[in-house]
Amino acid sequence: MKLSDLAAKTGARVDGRPSDIDIDIEGAAGLDEARLGQVTFLANPRYTPRLKTTRASAIFLAETVDLGRDDMACLRAKDPYLAYTRALRLFHPESAVAWSIHPSAVIDPTARVAENVFVGACSVIGAGAEIQAGVQIYPNVTIYEGVTIGRDSIIHSGAVIRERSQIGEHVVIHNNVVVGCDGFGYAKDEERHWLKIPQTGRVVIEDDVEIGAGTTIDRASVGESRIGRGAKIDNLVQIGHSCTVGEDTLLCAQVGLAGSSHIGDRVVLAGQAGVAGHLKIGDDVVLTAKSATSHDVPAGKVISGIPAFDNRDWLRSTAAFRRLGEMQRTLRELQQRLVELEGTVLNQRGRDPFSS
Repeated sequence: MKLSDLAAKTGARVDGRPSDIDIDIEGAAGLDEARLGQVTFLANPRYTPRLKTTRASAIFLAETVDLGRDDMACLRAKDPYLAYTRALRLFHPESAVAWSIHPSAVIDPTARVAENVFVGACSVIGAGAEIQAGVQIYPNVTIYEGVTIGRDSIIHSGAVIRERSQIGEHVVIHNNVVVGCDGFGYAKDEERHWLKIPQTGRVVIEDDVEIGAGTTIDRASVGESRIGRGAKIDNLVQIGHSCTVGEDTLLCAQVGLAGSSHIGDRVVLAGQAGVAGHLKIGDDVVLTAKSATSHDVPAGKVISGIPAFDNRDWLRSTAAFRRLGEMQRTLRELQQRLVELEGTVLNQRGRDPFSS
């Protein structure tokens, strides 16, 4: 692909010698891995020194970044990482699928399965399920009764879609995900034994959602748990019963949402963040890694710590925490000096001014 064509398809512009537009680009790679004939990118300033050593033929750069060399073509982009992502998608298109149903797949006679689908070996599709056109179901997937899977969705091996779950269009569910398992709900009886609460609800996954490997999304005891359009969920995330996750929200690895949590749109919950039950997290909130909140969070806040509070205050607090040992020594020294000063004053007050 000519560099000029790559620029047009990635929202960038060629900045350099007129001859650069005719450079052939055959792939994309990171700064250290890129070689002649490939394009790379720089988005994080900490990697700027690597501009001198990369062997790429071209690079995506922000408008204000100086390339610092004249033997490599420059593509200016408002967001170099986004432009690079588009380049990767161009050079690595999705493989064509041969629509087929493996002979070992078990499909209930009452299930409605479109013609153009792929169902892999040993997968099971239960009674009353609906599988729409373009769906790919890889080997060893289990789909319970009453499930709906929308057009062009992909369910990878080992995933389990439990009863009554509704999966939208263009959804990607990775290996060993469980959608719609029982919520964690029990009531204590008169003899102090736990009595299971029936989990009669469902899970709804809206369009364009991606769910990482090993994640579990519990269905509601009544009503529904819902994942909003465009949400991206990492590996090993736990979403409790009756939760709602807003549109374009990002849940990173090992995030945990307790039951009835309500997460707004465009929220980012970083790795191992936790949200207590029955809380409301407003739109555009960021909860940084390993943080947890036990209170509602207003829209737009960035919070950190356990319990989480304003990120700027948390940064100041952690800076002070690192100095606690030094502060303790200083306090002891001051305390000792105060004791000595008080002793001197007492001795002076106790002296008889008329004694010889």
